[in-house]
Amino acid sequence: MPAYHILNGDCLAEQLRHTKINHDFIVCRECLIEGPLIATNPNEFWDIRAKFIAESFNVSVADYFSKTVTELKKTDDLPDYSEVCLWFENDLFCQTNMWFILSMLSNRPGLKLFRVFPAIENKADLWKGFGTANTERLEQSYAAKIPFTPLDIESGKNLWTAYQNGDLNKLKELSEYQSACFEHLKEVCQAHCDRFPGDGNPGRPEKLVKELINTHSKEFHEVFAEFSAKEGIYGFADLQIKNMYDKLMQQY
Repeated sequence: MPAYHILNGDCLAEQLRHTKINHDFIVCRECLIEGPLIATNPNEFWDIRAKFIAESFNVSVADYFSKTVTELKKTDDLPDYSEVCLWFENDLFCQTNMWFILSMLSNRPGLKLFRVFPAIENKADLWKGFGTANTERLEQSYAAKIPFTPLDIESGKNLWTAYQNGDLNKLKELSEYQSACFEHLKEVCQAHCDRFPGDGNPGRPEKLVKELINTHSKEFHEVFAEFSAKEGIYGFADLQIKNMYDKLMQQY
């Protein structure tokens, strides 16, 4: 049975090239934790995302389509009865991308889907994911892959729909689902809901960034390091934190 691997980024692809695992990779180059998500059809969705990425991350629309859309559309060509391994970490950034992938694949019952988790030995490294894994640990992660049940796939699809529509109540309801394929689901969904307190106050991430600027340092690299240590559950890259940081620094 052929095996394919859907990965959470190019860094992981480079790490896996040094293992004995076959190199049939599809790389997810999205950041669905940010930007507009509502669309009436797939083509409109890609157009909306392309416009947002181009405006936010200095990437051309053409590059987005060639590097992100074309890559993800490779999932359309996955042969039936293939083993498809989803290599995604537990933080919100990775989970939103994984829910999206599960939604894309939910109409392909012939595929055999598996979740591959990072092999975390130290609890303090919970949100660091695959980043620090060596060849041996990556191969251990693959050997310990867990099959998605039909109910898991349906839950992933429903999580994506609730997230896409900004339905926080539904997301909280779905976060009660328990499965070996969804570790820390309740915590992650709550972290997302905390971004939108609904009382006019800043969301949880902005609140921490402001606190760090006021009490720790006004240097971005230090704010980013402290945020990542305290709120690794979000999985934010430096660009996400920098946007919050820049807006808050305008107040000083």
